[in-house]
Amino acid sequence: MTEQKPLRRSRSDRKIAGVCGGLAQHFGLDPTYTRIAYALLTVLSAAFPGVLIYLLLWWLVPEED
Repeated sequence: MTEQKPLRRSRSDRKIAGVCGGLAQHFGLDPTYTRIAYALLTVLSAAFPGVLIYLLLWWLVPEED
């Protein structure tokens, strides 16, 4: 079984706060596709929940060392 990296905000792959870059690293996905998917889900869900979740993750998820 493969060991996953802990969820951390990315310092090297960030556009705003590193949340999507950190999620992509954690799940082994491409950061660009992760950002596109997150933006589409945010817009398609009336924007508020996606923005709120992003802000919560920015506040709760520690930055990588």
